[in-house]
Amino acid sequence: MKILITSDWYVPAINGVVASVLNLKKGLEARGHEVKVITLSPTVHSYVDGDVTYIGAINAGKVYPGARLRTAFANPLVRALIEWKPDIVHSNCEMSTFFIAMKIAKRTGAPLVHTYHTVYEDYTHYFSPSKRVGRGVVKRLSKLVADRTDTVIVPSTKVLNILKRYEIETPLKVVPTGIDQDKFSGEAIFDIAEMRRECGIPEGNVVAISIGRLAKEKNLEELISYMKAFAGENVTLLIVGDGPYRDALEKKAGEKGVPRDQIIFYGAVPPPEVSKYYHLGDLFVSASTSETQGLTFFEALSCGLPLLVRQDECLEGVVDPGVNGWEFTDRDDFEEHLRWFIKNKDSHEDMRRAALATGEKFSVAAFAETMEGIYKELLAEGAGGRPVKSRASRLKIHVKAAVRKLKRSPTGRTAGKVVSFIRKHE
Repeated sequence: MKILITSDWYVPAINGVVASVLNLKKGLEARGHEVKVITLSPTVHSYVDGDVTYIGAINAGKVYPGARLRTAFANPLVRALIEWKPDIVHSNCEMSTFFIAMKIAKRTGAPLVHTYHTVYEDYTHYFSPSKRVGRGVVKRLSKLVADRTDTVIVPSTKVLNILKRYEIETPLKVVPTGIDQDKFSGEAIFDIAEMRRECGIPEGNVVAISIGRLAKEKNLEELISYMKAFAGENVTLLIVGDGPYRDALEKKAGEKGVPRDQIIFYGAVPPPEVSKYYHLGDLFVSASTSETQGLTFFEALSCGLPLLVRQDECLEGVVDPGVNGWEFTDRDDFEEHLRWFIKNKDSHEDMRRAALATGEKFSVAAFAETMEGIYKELLAEGAGGRPVKSRASRLKIHVKAAVRKLKRSPTGRTAGKVVSFIRKHE
């Protein structure tokens, strides 16, 4: 098959969408399919580099840090992909590149598949001071996108239930994103003790590690506040990553009066080296509830790290309490499990093996095989290329309702820009 993947995000950006796109591309190509990608350019200029088409874009950091919006359709480049005649168009973002995906699918008659990666309800603080209004916008825009696709892929039952609450009628299928086991599994081939010393971690300390973007929705300040109870104990919280919330988190750590070597902000690391840093930890910790599935959880498990993470629906069937980790609900839960882990070092190896066994379930090969099956089903059903007029009337109703509500709200100007962008590029 010829498969076109579209995404607003791509390398060198580091996030779950990029990881999913890269792993899907790798897995599909390994199965003999021809895969091309459309993404946004780091500049206003459009160009092609190998099998990736970059569409000119501008900075949209006020909507979400690092986000970009396309400046034009880059018609000659889009026409070239229409002439390539993909069998499947698979969109991975709801904004700029979605409309290109929609256009190409309509012109070629290819089924349009869309993966809903992000729980936008947890990100409304980036564009709307009012959570209630922000969630209303998210619901309407999510339905607008879903109604224009043939199938929506969700990475967990958590996202499935959210979209059902949005009253989305498009078929929904749960497909966890695969992890590149070659990058994360296997024994570390570097000096972990030396790297820990370079990080400033006291010898003999248990290392609770957090890896990811330092953003408000990741709730790292909760972990930092919990560490005060462990002052003077042999444990270090190592935070690997960078982001817009780093300064606030470092300030919070200073206010808590925790010894400097007990909470260490290491900063960002190059993407190819991320797996190496997982191996510096003994336990992976997270207080985030904004994950659609938590790729970092799967990566940690694939590196043999047990989990101590906030209870969340996306972890259904992943955490086996006391075997490969724990889910916590509050401070007492967190402290109890971490203190047990610190005191019972003889159990670490058993938990490590259990973590590795869990991580093996989330492979790129399994991910690609499942998606290939969905593509074939759509093609066998004759999906794609259907007239959109019947759906367009429903979409206009959703957009008009959103606009009316936004105009009455004090945050309408900011969120209204998002709706206006959607309407302009329908």
